Amino acid sequence: MEPHYSLVYVFLFYLFGVIALASALTFVTRKSPVAAALWLVNTMFSLAALYVMLDAQFVGVMQVLVYAGAIMVVFLFVVMLLNLGHPSELAAARGTGWKLAAGLIGLGLLSEIMVIARTKLPEQLIVPRDFNEQQLQKLNVVGMIAEPLFKDYLLAFELTSVLLLVAITGAVVLGRGRAAGAR
Repeated sequence: MEPHYSLVYVFLFYLFGVIALASALTFVTRKSPVAAALWLVNTMFSLAALYVMLDAQFVGVMQVLVYAGAIMVVFLFVVMLLNLGHPSELAAARGTGWKLAAGLIGLGLLSEIMVIARTKLPEQLIVPRDFNEQQLQKLNVVGMIAEPLFKDYLLAFELTSVLLLVAITGAVVLGRGRAAGAR
């Protein structure tokens, strides 16, 4: 039996796909690293929405927390530390047209969340009392991802964290060397 998707679902899927592609193209064409980073965050949020629509909620949440959150904060910290951004390039995004468009998009997303919360969420949050432990373990998505990550791939996971630490340290050293040369 083939799954039936509503017209709104298909429209939103393609909309988020187009937003992700447009944001990614805008990301690579920006001269300012700060503006590029903001477009990359927009791309990450669009990808997270696509993951959620594909029933990969955990991957969508991790996309927002890890990539749009932690990695972009580190990237912007390094950009600000090296003083590569120019605030005048971001001033164009502060017009009233952008604020109105952002408000309308925010209201649209809020209304969509309210509709989803009224229709789907109460059914999904209720766990039947006749579930046994084995059935609950099948629903544990975090455990299925965390177990191989912290057992089989622990070395790669730890090497990635050391690599990020070295990159931040290198940015601090470069930033100090540049600031000392400017004096």
